[in-house]
Amino acid sequence: MADAAELYRTVRLIRRFEQHAIELVRSGVIPGGIHPYIGQEAIAAGVCAALRADDIITSTHRGHGHVLAKGADPVRMLAELAGRETGLNRGRGGSMHAADVGVGVYGANAIVGAAAAIATGAAWWQRRTGSDRVAVTFFGDGAVNQGVLLEALNLASLWQAPVLFVCENNGFATSMRVSQSTAGSIPGRAEAFGIPAETVDGQDPELVLAAAETAVSRARAGDGPTFLECLTYRFDAHHTWEHKARPRYRTAEEVATGSARDPLEIQGARVPEQVRDRIDAEIESVLEEAERFVADSPDPDPAAALDYLYADGLRGRAGAS
Repeated sequence: MADAAELYRTVRLIRRFEQHAIELVRSGVIPGGIHPYIGQEAIAAGVCAALRADDIITSTHRGHGHVLAKGADPVRMLAELAGRETGLNRGRGGSMHAADVGVGVYGANAIVGAAAAIATGAAWWQRRTGSDRVAVTFFGDGAVNQGVLLEALNLASLWQAPVLFVCENNGFATSMRVSQSTAGSIPGRAEAFGIPAETVDGQDPELVLAAAETAVSRARAGDGPTFLECLTYRFDAHHTWEHKARPRYRTAEEVATGSARDPLEIQGARVPEQVRDRIDAEIESVLEEAERFVADSPDPDPAAALDYLYADGLRGRAGAS
């Protein structure tokens, strides 16, 4: 089990990474904007602390926290968001499609719910080959009404695949409240397929870790999938576009109430002040290095736009539309 300081380090890294990224969106260094993960850091930190280095995760459009918690290099991750050739995916993945297979990140995915099928397939293959590796798929409350997620739940249960389904229920599918979009209960969807399901306080990294450890142990022992609904709150915008557009789907008072339990403060209170100060300084140094790295890194060559497009190395025909 990760100790309190390591959990704090992961939560702090994600928080400060996202804050740096938001500033780089504002300055134009990161094009197109991002979906900030601020407020939900306990889930990525707690779940990924329960995993081995060779375990697998799939992620979402709001995926920076998952990728960082699983061990990807924050320097190259920031370069990826900025579309640089030195990024994790040579600038081709960007904010919503970052991947790092070397640390078990089989990709963020901008299609709501779609990554669940990838994780379930990866988990099934581990079982077929006799491996005890486990897969985790993260998704939001908006995904629970997507057919692909329900199909993945069905197959995971049928095949007893070693996969953990993690629903980050922040109360909104973009701007639509769960109460307006979702009949029944979210854990009930998994239970309908015979999958054990639990609702967890998604603001407390240690509670998330404890639930994830139990689920991962079940999967590794061959006892099949588990579903965790982690109740959380998104402190910032659905997308940085909101910083300019200012949509009015929640009030300032509601945001203040929802943000009152901060995972950074919850976990920070468990770590001695001098240890927190050291961790904070180390993270600032890494992120300052990351910003310098981004500034010194080249954009991809437009002539290489079709590189890596096909698995067999084929390129599109010149002049083809």
